[in-house]
Order: sequence, then structure tokens, then C-alpha cells
Amino acid sequence: MNNLPQVKVGIVAVSRDCFPESLSVNRRKALVKAYTDKYGSDSIYECPVCIVESEIHMVQALEDIKKAGCNALCVYLGNFGPEISETLLAKHFDGPSMFIAAAEETQNDLVGGRGDAFCGMLNASYNLKLRGVKAYIPEYPVGTADKCADMINEFIPIARAVIGLKDLKIISFGPRPLNFLACNAPIQQLYNLGVEIEENSELDLFEAFNKHAGDERIPAKVKEMEEELGTGNNKPEILPKLAQYELTLLDWIEDHKGYRKYVAIAGKCWPAFQTQFGFVPCYVNSRLTGMGIPVSCEVDIYGCLSEFIGTCVSNDAVTLLDINNTVPADMYNESIKGKYSYTENDTFMGFHCGNTTTRKLSSCSMKYQMIMARTLPEEVTQGTLEGDIIPGDITFYRLQSTADCKLRAYIAQGEILPVATKSFGGIGVFAIPEMERFYRHVLIEKNYPHHGAVAFGHFGKALFEVFKYIGVPVEDLNYNQPKSLPYPTENPFK
Repeated sequence: MNNLPQVKVGIVAVSRDCFPESLSVNRRKALVKAYTDKYGSDSIYECPVCIVESEIHMVQALEDIKKAGCNALCVYLGNFGPEISETLLAKHFDGPSMFIAAAEETQNDLVGGRGDAFCGMLNASYNLKLRGVKAYIPEYPVGTADKCADMINEFIPIARAVIGLKDLKIISFGPRPLNFLACNAPIQQLYNLGVEIEENSELDLFEAFNKHAGDERIPAKVKEMEEELGTGNNKPEILPKLAQYELTLLDWIEDHKGYRKYVAIAGKCWPAFQTQFGFVPCYVNSRLTGMGIPVSCEVDIYGCLSEFIGTCVSNDAVTLLDINNTVPADMYNESIKGKYSYTENDTFMGFHCGNTTTRKLSSCSMKYQMIMARTLPEEVTQGTLEGDIIPGDITFYRLQSTADCKLRAYIAQGEILPVATKSFGGIGVFAIPEMERFYRHVLIEKNYPHHGAVAFGHFGKALFEVFKYIGVPVEDLNYNQPKSLPYPTENPFK
């Protein structure tokens, strides 16, 4: 994953001047030791210049962590803490911040050794709100050194996503295909998030592709593809064109990312792509996504934005799939019923033509795109990657701007079942608890498009915090609610 930020958290301890400074010093040292023992020292920096008790200390601490290359901040209340200085610390820090506080260690030291950070956290949160300063505060932000170390470790993927968005450029090619109004992409919220967008015509891409004809790097790229596909290389004749296309995209990224550090691509793949380029781009999309450069299909700009966020959070490749088709009753009865706790309507198939990286497929083969070949010559639809997606835990999610430029998001945790799909494309049998209700009262009711991003693992906790941090209103941050918690639009008499 070389398209992601490396997070370095500066740990700055604070102290209210009427409390012993030694409390914050010793507790900071214990926190850093606990973190280093469990997670190593690469991702943190202990600010040694001062314990922040005043505004002058705050400036000194900021200068120190900036010099140390920190791009995330942990404000650690070793005792009650100075609510003004500690919140100014977060206000003037250019990056994501978190606030945590020390718990009392022992009943044998509750006179001179009592820090009252439990109380101080309330004042800190109040002052953050007064100043309009964003900060991540864990669910229960007060703990021992060991527990606070875990909190910082949970903050790192959240910080990675927030940092990444501020340096992200999305490069798109072409308008949405016909009848894909659902993938609308109002750009106002991209700018609000700090994301840059470069919109190009597919004609620009076609010109760049043609200029790469005969590129001397093509044979080496073909060899890479052959090694990756192995026995699944059923269309070797198309690999030179796919290699030419991959080089075109990689060069475009280098030439166009400008001052931005990270890139995601929203690509055009039909209806004219196949006849003009002579192939489909699915396999190349899968390869770039596997490199940590998310590529969405059908110029889905918020789809590739969602993929990038999931890549940051999971530190792994993701994919983008259609919430596609139901699981047939006979498949459910034969392979799922009685073996898993899911109802038939908790299951569905997630599918796309072939954009999922090979390492997330049980096996793979290079084929032609069957749906497109129904109306086009088969020879121009080659280049898709087919295979069942590996079973295991997943998080299905999406960040979207509505047509009137309001941010909303959904998150649902579930799994891909080890059930053969007996179908085509990159596809898997998904199971999400209460999917039937989630499908109706979130996906349909909230007008989400058919594309959803998939992270391989359960990352709902971190994604929820990322979406809150970047400004998704809590009322528009949806999840698959249990039966005990009805949706506002759910019919109580059903």
C-alpha cells in the first residue's frame, strides 16, 4: 500500500497548574512504554519539551511535534488538565487530534496521587465544542496506560483516513454512462472534505493510451500479469493492450497528481470504451486497486472516494461491488440454511465484472465480459477477471453526497460465506444480519446507488468514527439496525 499516509502520533501530556506536574510526566512515560511494548515505536512520538500548562507551553509543544514530523495528535490528560491550553493545542494543530485521559492507578494513592482527569475530560470536551474544534474522543476515553495505548492504536486508522482525504486527488474519465443517474457526484462536498477532483473526457484517456503504443515497458508489464494470473490466463492475446492501458493510467497519475500525495480513479468502462480501446479495463482496475490505488467503475466518484477511505482504515485492498442479486432459494436451502444463522433475506450476491484484486479471490481466470458480449462482439469485451471472492468477514459501506450536496453514509458488517456462487464475474455470497430491513429502510429509503464498497474485515467501528469526524451528521450515518431498534420509516404493523 504505497498510496497511503504513514501516521505518526505526537503524544502531548497536559497538566493543570494546581495539580502535581509529576502526575502527567509519569503517566505519559507509562503510556508511551505501554504502547511501545504492544505496538512498537514507529507510529508515535513522545513530546519531551514540556508538560502543557499554559498557552506558551502549547506553542512549544506544537513546534516540537511539528519538527518531529507528527501528522496526528494525542492530547493526554495526565491530570485534570488546562481546558484552554489543551484545546488550543488541537485548534492550532494541522491534522487529526484525539483526547484521552488517565485513570487513577491505585486506592493507595488517592491523596497526592489523584489526578481527576475523569472530571477534566468533561471540561475539555466542552471547550472543544465552544471553539468549534474537531477531535476524536473514544467511546470511553479514560483508562490505564495499557488501555490508553489501545485507544491510540485504534485512532491510527481513523487518522490515516482523515490525513489521506486532505491530500487526495480523484481523477475521473468521462461522464456517467446512460441510466446511471444514481452515481451522481456533486463536487461541493469533495471540496468541503479537502479532496481535489480532476475531471477528464474519455477521449483524453484514449489519446494518452494511443501515445503509449509500443511502450518499451509493455513486455515487462505483460510478464507481471502472466505471473499473477497463472493458470487463469485464458486470454493471453489481450495482455499487451491491458499492459499498455495500465502504463497509461500510472503515467497519468504521476503527471496529474500535482501537489497531492494520494490518488483514486473513477473510470469509464462502457458503452463505447470496448469498441474504441478493444478490451474492457476490469483486470487493470483490479491491479491498481491491489496496489492501493482504488479504481471505481462507471465513473462512480463517491464510490472510489469510499474505496480510498476503506483502504486507509483497513490498510488493505478493498473492492467496489453491485448490491446485485438475490440468492436462489434452492442455493440457500442446500448451502446456508441450518449451517448459518442467516435468513434467506439476510443474504445476497455482491458482484462486479472483474475489478476485485486477485488476492481477494479464491481463484481467478481472465475472461470476456458476458453482459457486454450480449450486444457487442466478444473479442472487444476481453479483459475481465472472474472468480468467487474469498470467504470471511467484510464491511459493506459507502459515503455519498446527495443531489443537494448533503453528506450521508452507511456501514454494515457481515461476511462472505464459503458458498460457490455458480455464476460469473467477481462475485460472492454475502450475509449481513437484518439485510432485508437494511436494504429497504436505508439503501432504498435513503436513495443510495447500487455500488457499495467492501473492506475485507470488520472495520465498522473505525469507519463510523471517520464519517463522524469528517462531518457526516449522525442522523445520516446509517447501519443495519437490530430488530429491537426499528427504523423511522419501518411499518410497526408488518
